[in-house]
Amino acid sequence: MKKGKNYIAAAAKVEEGRIYDCNEAIELVREVAYAKFDETVECSVKLNIKKNHSVRDTVSLPHQFTAEKKILVFAKGDKAKEALDAGATYVGDDDLVAKIKDGWLDFDVCVATPDMMREVGKLGPVLGRRGLMPNPKTRTVTMDIKGALAELKQGRVEYRADKTGVVHLAVGKVSMGASSIRENVDVFLGDLRKKRPTDVKGDFVKSIALSSTMGPGVKIAVKE
Repeated sequence: MKKGKNYIAAAAKVEEGRIYDCNEAIELVREVAYAKFDETVECSVKLNIKKNHSVRDTVSLPHQFTAEKKILVFAKGDKAKEALDAGATYVGDDDLVAKIKDGWLDFDVCVATPDMMREVGKLGPVLGRRGLMPNPKTRTVTMDIKGALAELKQGRVEYRADKTGVVHLAVGKVSMGASSIRENVDVFLGDLRKKRPTDVKGDFVKSIALSSTMGPGVKIAVKE
């Protein structure tokens, strides 16, 4: 894929083969961002894991940078009321299941009470492909609807390793202060390191890079 002149100019400012410390990398990523919009800063982590390992969880970043998410809650009775009181965007049960089956997907995250999962599970082909299926591992299948919504509104985001063993997570915007981006990176990496499978030999984290939406990757020191 041919790179544009702006990307080539940005990449020229990143020293080939150099491993930067985190603060330098953040400043460089912000400096070389060239898009006319406020680019997202992403952290990409290559893990030493096997195909049978599942590295997936959620983390609450201290500094928010995205628009408020549209939260859909599958619940009935008192739990439905709890969801409405907690500020859910959409609340329902079988009616929402039917609506999603018909193609409606105007929401960003799903939460469900355990008793709803029998019906919600039928939406697997739709929600699963988009990473929206409620899951106990990410605390989106829970009876604590109020607590789950509070965490999501405070910036809790999900991450998972892809088939190549790489975890990608947005950790800020170019317009944010470098210290805020750094704190988000530290919280994310600190949480990720706790997910090391017990049978992994050697280093769990193989490499880490930061980049903006349109910009080149900047590698940072793993052991920093």
